[in-house]
Amino acid sequence: MKLTRTRFASLAGALVYGCFGTAFAAGMQVSSASFADGATIPALHGNNTSDCGGKGVSPQVSWSNLPAGTRSMAVLLLDPDGNMGLGNSHWVAYNIAADRGQLKEGEGQTSGQGVTIGKSVRGEPIYRGPCPPVGDAPHHYVLTVIATDLAPTALPPGLTRDELMQALKGHALGGQSVIGRYAR
Repeated sequence: MKLTRTRFASLAGALVYGCFGTAFAAGMQVSSASFADGATIPALHGNNTSDCGGKGVSPQVSWSNLPAGTRSMAVLLLDPDGNMGLGNSHWVAYNIAADRGQLKEGEGQTSGQGVTIGKSVRGEPIYRGPCPPVGDAPHHYVLTVIATDLAPTALPPGLTRDELMQALKGHALGGQSVIGRYAR
């Protein structure tokens, strides 16, 4: 009897693992070769102003296993710890053809090459790298990729993060994030 229970438990465990493993693997995937999820963001990607110590190069980000019907992508970098907890938007990129599969390191700093850049924390349409106040605990930077059913040229240039989120209502098909930390 013990042998039968063991076999049954092994079979049930394999079935449960197989079901959950398949469901997880089939979902949208987002990653960055520039930094691992939960790791420190290199200074290369920090703000390039004199007091921030970074180089201002936008990070690499890739996506795969997109939902059916995906036509374009949006990429956002948000510091939820910034602005006294109200958050700062460091990167708003959209109108990116889904079949590209990625933005390479340094792509998407300004509009062009199949990417539209919206307004970042200072109201400029550029990638503005992390730059938390000196002495703060490391801030968390959420790099989010959103799959949409919109054509890659559907949205106008210069949208803020909030305007982009409003425009994506009813058009977002899925999204995933990776989180990096940055301090000075």
